Amino acid sequence: MDVVGACRAFVSVSKHGSFTVGAAAARMSQSVASRRVAALEERFGEQLFERTSRRAVLTPFGRDMLPVARQLVQAADVLLHEAEAAKRKPWRLAMPGICSTAGLARLVAEAREHGVTLDLRVAAPAQRAELLHSQQVRAALLAVPADETTWSVPLGLAGAQDPGVKRVYLETLRIGRASPGPARRVWIQPEDDVPHIRDPLTRLRDAVGLRPAQLVAAADLTTAAAEVIGTRDLLLCSPSQAAELALHWRPIGEFALSRGYALAAAADGNPQPLEVRLGNALARCLGSPGADAHTDHRTPTRPSTTGSTTARARS
Repeated sequence: MDVVGACRAFVSVSKHGSFTVGAAAARMSQSVASRRVAALEERFGEQLFERTSRRAVLTPFGRDMLPVARQLVQAADVLLHEAEAAKRKPWRLAMPGICSTAGLARLVAEAREHGVTLDLRVAAPAQRAELLHSQQVRAALLAVPADETTWSVPLGLAGAQDPGVKRVYLETLRIGRASPGPARRVWIQPEDDVPHIRDPLTRLRDAVGLRPAQLVAAADLTTAAAEVIGTRDLLLCSPSQAAELALHWRPIGEFALSRGYALAAAADGNPQPLEVRLGNALARCLGSPGADAHTDHRTPTRPSTTGSTTARARS
């Protein structure tokens, strides 16, 4: 039996002294109100009303039960109100700075379709972790290694000029006696300046004989992109970022590298409801190729440390 619904009918009928009027006031049919009150009377084993052709008059037992029934209905109304308010409470979410304005706007719009209000905070990887730890956000997309990832975004090298090859090998950036111009650099943007991305690249740089200064961590993406657009340097980025910047993107020849993301909630909260509703939308915003599948757990191949000089297509 729906005790709250039955008590709601009981309270409304007692207030108006009529099953017809009381049912209408409680937004239910007269037959439904009658059935609910009858079920309540059966459960109690006592009548709540003396029924006449025109009036419904409370019995002494009904008068005793009315205050408690009224409290139950009021408590249920408060509970429903709080539940609706909690559903409308914005999710303050820390997002990576790699997402375009259009991508973030589409994410917010799609969240609304799922009944979720997002309040986005764009920040670098370490800042997102700190915002989550200090509970300044309810959830955050954290940069994680491949074995912890929910969403994976492929990384490659992009430049202002078409390299004319399918892959770009870092060893082709090695400086030789006949190399014209300054040493070409690979720029790492803040989003990728994390150990599980930076360290494999550093090991590869050393293995293929590049100079330390040829792998540069930029202060921001704009600075890195400006350097790449104006020179023959390369930017470590995703295909979607390269397209936004009108750069030519190619995978790294020596190994597969990717960004990994996982959604975490503050204060031991549960991010699963947000992930279930917005998993595909988040994947699209991040530029993950598995937007519909939602997951991609590819582990990057470890870079060779032999410095192989096998003939390869030059960039």
